[in-house]
Amino acid sequence: MMEKEKNIIQEIEEPIEVPLFQVPECYVYLIPPRKSAASYRADEWNVNKWAWEGTLKVVSKGEECIIKLEDKETGELYARAFLRDGEPHPVEPVIDSSRYFVLRIEENIGGRLRHAFIGIGFRERPEAYDFQAALHDHQKYLNKKKTAEEMEQQYQKSSSVDYSLKEGETLKLQIKNKTGGTIRSKFFEQGLNNLSLEEKANRKDSTILLKPPPPPPAPLSPVDTAARSPPVSPSKLSLEQSAETKDSPTTKEQPNKSESVKEQGPQDVED
Repeated sequence: MMEKEKNIIQEIEEPIEVPLFQVPECYVYLIPPRKSAASYRADEWNVNKWAWEGTLKVVSKGEECIIKLEDKETGELYARAFLRDGEPHPVEPVIDSSRYFVLRIEENIGGRLRHAFIGIGFRERPEAYDFQAALHDHQKYLNKKKTAEEMEQQYQKSSSVDYSLKEGETLKLQIKNKTGGTIRSKFFEQGLNNLSLEEKANRKDSTILLKPPPPPPAPLSPVDTAARSPPVSPSKLSLEQSAETKDSPTTKEQPNKSESVKEQGPQDVED
């Protein structure tokens, strides 16, 4: 019973394969070895004559990403490649097409790890794009996981510091009493200063524009009323003036004659 429980525990601890991408038609080409550091070109292959045709799968198993080439009908494994963190990328695109790639496959034979390079191609471009996107998503997952582990380690180091007070240690706090009325934020203080200036300007304008009305006139005295009484009507004035003009020559001539007689003395009278 104990051995069965151990086997069950080991099976549970093994990571589960999660499918990321699958295409039913993938073509494999046997490519010549690279002679220089130049990139691969698909026009150097005979793309119309492929060596194998089957299903391509991309699965995630823990931190590994496995590219599998399997038979369509039987599911037999033809070849596989691994994408691991810290190792060279197993997929290299060619420079003259977006549907063809060079895949670095590997296998453990007799305790020795062997690898080889083969060419793969897809029928449609969207399938090739989805294949690259699946690999890119797994790489992003590995990067995020690595960042999260580093942050956790930093947190554990920082949290391990002991800030507790030891025996005999005291903690002193200096608290200053501050009245709440004297503290003002700079924004509102500027606004109040601007408001006071505006109020002063308004007050000055009001004193200039709004002058007090003159005091009402005092009541008139009887003398002033007589002096300020309206003159005689024009009709009476014209009649009086006409009468005076008629009487004025006679009255004015009489005093002149008397004055002339008075001025003539006895000596002036002719003999």
